[in-house]
Amino acid sequence: MPARDRETKAVPRTVRAGLRTRLRAFAGTSVALALLVAVTAALAAAYPRAVDRYGDAGLRRAVEQALPDQTTVQIQVPLPWMDSVAEIEAALRPAPLTEARAEILATAEAPLVPDRAQSSYGVRTTVGLEASDPWLPQPAGRPAQMVLAAQQDLGSHARLRAGRLPRTTSAPVTAATEQVEAAVTVETARTLHIQVGSVIHVPGSGRGPLAVRITGIVAPRAPEGAYWSALPVLRTPALSRRPDLPPSEVHWLAGLLLAPDAGPALLGTSGRPERYWHVAPEVATLRGHDLDRLASAVAALESGPGVQRLRTVVDDGLEAQTNLDEVLADHARLRSGIDPLLLLAAVGTGSLAVIVLAMAGGVAADRRRTELALLRARGASLPGLAARLLAETVVVAVPAGALGLAAALLVLPGARTAPAVVTALAVTLFACLVLPVRAVVAHRTVRTHDGREDLTAARPSRRRTVAELTVLVIAVGAVAALRRQGSGSTGLVAAAPLLTGVVAALLLARLHPLPLRALSRAAARLRGLVIPLSLAHVARAPGFAVLPLLALLSALTTAAFGGSVLEGVTAARDQAALHEVGADGRIEATTGELPRSLPDRVRRLPGVQDMTQAHITYDAKPEQGSRLIPLAAVDPEGYARLSQRTGTGPFDAAGLRQADAGTAGGADRPLPALASPRVADEYGTGPYSVQLPDGTSVTVTITQVRERTPAVSGEEFLIVDRAGLPRGEARATTLLLTGDALDGRALRSAADGTAVTVRLRAEERTRHVDSPLQSGAERLYGVAVAAGAGYAILALVLTVLRTAPERGALLARLRTMGMTRAQGRRLLILTALPQAFLAAAGGVLTGWVAIHLLAPGVDLTAIALASPSAPEGAVLRTDPLSLAVPALAVLLLAVGVPAGQAWWTSRRGAVRELRLGDV
Repeated sequence: MPARDRETKAVPRTVRAGLRTRLRAFAGTSVALALLVAVTAALAAAYPRAVDRYGDAGLRRAVEQALPDQTTVQIQVPLPWMDSVAEIEAALRPAPLTEARAEILATAEAPLVPDRAQSSYGVRTTVGLEASDPWLPQPAGRPAQMVLAAQQDLGSHARLRAGRLPRTTSAPVTAATEQVEAAVTVETARTLHIQVGSVIHVPGSGRGPLAVRITGIVAPRAPEGAYWSALPVLRTPALSRRPDLPPSEVHWLAGLLLAPDAGPALLGTSGRPERYWHVAPEVATLRGHDLDRLASAVAALESGPGVQRLRTVVDDGLEAQTNLDEVLADHARLRSGIDPLLLLAAVGTGSLAVIVLAMAGGVAADRRRTELALLRARGASLPGLAARLLAETVVVAVPAGALGLAAALLVLPGARTAPAVVTALAVTLFACLVLPVRAVVAHRTVRTHDGREDLTAARPSRRRTVAELTVLVIAVGAVAALRRQGSGSTGLVAAAPLLTGVVAALLLARLHPLPLRALSRAAARLRGLVIPLSLAHVARAPGFAVLPLLALLSALTTAAFGGSVLEGVTAARDQAALHEVGADGRIEATTGELPRSLPDRVRRLPGVQDMTQAHITYDAKPEQGSRLIPLAAVDPEGYARLSQRTGTGPFDAAGLRQADAGTAGGADRPLPALASPRVADEYGTGPYSVQLPDGTSVTVTITQVRERTPAVSGEEFLIVDRAGLPRGEARATTLLLTGDALDGRALRSAADGTAVTVRLRAEERTRHVDSPLQSGAERLYGVAVAAGAGYAILALVLTVLRTAPERGALLARLRTMGMTRAQGRRLLILTALPQAFLAAAGGVLTGWVAIHLLAPGVDLTAIALASPSAPEGAVLRTDPLSLAVPALAVLLLAVGVPAGQAWWTSRRGAVRELRLGDV
């Protein structure tokens, strides 16, 4: 049989013609379904790719922010035990070191990929060698110490600024070599006054000193890379001291870079040389989803099978250590706090998508109810009917799903493809099946007429009651578990916000006929036509389907929950920044007091609304204790205004004011003081004496106790009237500024040339976004809020479209009976208003209740703060906008669409809406 005949037999011509006819007849519906599937598939595919991208970026940022000496796996081998010095020297030459490097890099297991360019190796001294040359700087009179390193591949990692790179003579370097060549970095040369041609002498071991002649000054090509930063002293000299000496007894510690084959010369020094290999991870290959495997690979190379193998092939004395495992553990803790919050958003938005897709299939099935019932009455089988509907849907949904998947892959590159394909495929498959399944369920029995489903007369079945009670029990369990165990306990807990909306929808679906009955009875006594007729129509309309109501309330709840997360994150960062700064801006002297003219200059700057001067010392000592506590001397009125405005420990200014202005607090006239609870509990309310850093003392009595105060952060502080301190201790050291638009550049310009620091609350707030995981989670919640609002509107549109033909026919009949256009418009608006108002009000109430129910179990600290420094933590906070805006949009749309339909119907006329048999 020819291929064309087989193809024709596989897909009958009548079926293909029917599909084409159906698509042409319902082109608008097909385009709307394709758009819905494409957008939903794109969102579903984008979520795992976005999470992957943020996870990858967060892990790379964590590794990059840690210093290379923390993230490299540092492998060392002490001098080998051999029969002769010549054999030891041979082990320190480049060829054996390069062979061992190849073994070490090959031992690293995926996903730990070594960065071969930045992984350094060579021979170095482990003990600083004192350089006896008098021309070297000697702070505190102590000679500089040198670390000698014969690090391989110096030429490709440095630019020559002066001289030439070090090299060896034709004769091999040995332990008896008396002079070698070396290079130093620009920073080392500048700090230690080294020039090309300088000779540095370091002590030898059992022989004379080793002379190191400087032949070149180099600049690192990538100074922050692991090649230079795994052993930072080779790049940048540092002040150091011996542990047994006082802090002031410091000396310079610097590095000298020998020729790559000069390693054997270190045997002639007392620097205890060793071979080393620094394995730097390739940051670009790190993936967040491989975090557990990456930690296992690091552990294997540091103390597991990897290091055991290296001891076998390289040296028995090989040791490895790294802090990369701690960096990964810190990142894992951050991710473990953020992942449950992302799961909450994913479950809520994903469930909304499923509900709306089901509604779209339900609308299509309802609008084709008569057609499908006629087909069943004429003998169509359920499998045949389902296959026909499936074919119609597949033709539209599959290309749309593929388009949505392609859009997600293009917009979000650089992430795993498999999860995106799975989620997009699931959305497409669900969209294809929902219409056939709804049709099969609705038409499993052949009917010629459907009974009335009056809303006020409908009674829920027992099965529905049992199902609703089951959902209620599950929802209560999920909410209780979330409040008790937190958001990261189980997958069911992640559905707690959604289940709250589900329960509210079921409850509203049962209860909202009650007010409609009351309104119908009350409207029966009215003398108008429109209001009684609209309420009668609402009462006799098919019941408010649970699925649209479920979609509306779930969408509004999800949007409100997402908005509360974003509001809680913003509030936590703002509170943490306020706790750190104390005001909108803070200018503080690093040493001593502020310049006397600075307060006046700052006060005149634009944006500064108020300013409070304070003298803050952190070395006040109560006479009963041995511990120093912070003491702040302030102007009571201005400081009280600041405390009231920021909400940080507001107090009564009169209770802090010194009775006799200009007199220091003494035993007979103690200063009123505001203290923290810890200070008040430990030292009592007084009066007692407090010794100040200059040797003077004041007597204080605690009159007020507050948990926090703007001037001092921490759990211990004393606040007194500045007028009651001795004159020398009353001078301002800190300015606390108030203003909504402080200009950091102007403040720093005013303070230029003075020893002060300028900190702004707005700048501190931005520093709490420390990882792409945090910013990515915020963006995902922003998308969740937008998607929740969008799906709520879409659910309402689908609900309106479901009843649009009936409304059009009703209006056409009433127009033939003499109803005016204005009356028809009011009728449709009043018909839609009761259910829309109940849905919007129920959504706002449900969102508010859900936030307050779930707040104790949702910790936003991981997503909000770089470190858990907020005094009150990060909790959910109600966001009025995310509650009100989607609900108002739903209400306006519910009223606007019927009004628009009434206007359009009046323009088209009644004839187009009526067919034979309608009147």
